[in-house]
Amino acid sequence: MSESSVEHVLVVPTEFFRRLGYFQGFTHEVDRYLPELLDPAHVMFRPRDQVEEDPELKQLIPYVIFLHRDADGRETVFQYTRGKGQGEGRLHHLRSVGIGGHISSTDVNGRADDNPFQEGMRRELDEEVAIETPYQARCVGLINDDETPVGRVHLGLVHLFEVERPEVHPRETDIMETGFRPIDRIMDELDRFETWSQITMRALFGS
Repeated sequence: MSESSVEHVLVVPTEFFRRLGYFQGFTHEVDRYLPELLDPAHVMFRPRDQVEEDPELKQLIPYVIFLHRDADGRETVFQYTRGKGQGEGRLHHLRSVGIGGHISSTDVNGRADDNPFQEGMRRELDEEVAIETPYQARCVGLINDDETPVGRVHLGLVHLFEVERPEVHPRETDIMETGFRPIDRIMDELDRFETWSQITMRALFGS
């Protein structure tokens, strides 16, 4: 396989992340971490097949949660089941509330004002779902989970998209059993969800 055909993904040295302030699970301290983690001086692109098992590097992953609040204040969250075609094989068949994926070197267009993370998040959303409603988006936290093999090599940047209508639909056949569900029902079945979803739901909506 040629070097040009290998996907290169955005990573940050784990040592640098730890110097910023180590945490296990979820942190709401976006302003503490985000500017440093997305600074071009601290991130790099590396071949994906070389970093998937390398805990010395953290792959930066956007993790987008879709929240709908109706006129009566009832809140629902978009959720789905990961099929075999979803990128991370270790998460297949698990339920999830997060949409996102790796940031690729192809998300850099060569302009001085490029933000590969934002471009990559936009690309991943465009590939995976159709958002057919206005929304407000913001970064609400980060996930670090060193207690699982997948978590040890990834760092999640959690974005909350508050949608006006529950009109988010899959574009990929491997995003299955989709729909907005009441938060309390998701919380009652969290053991069926991937670890990042469990961490995020408890941090954002747990009592």
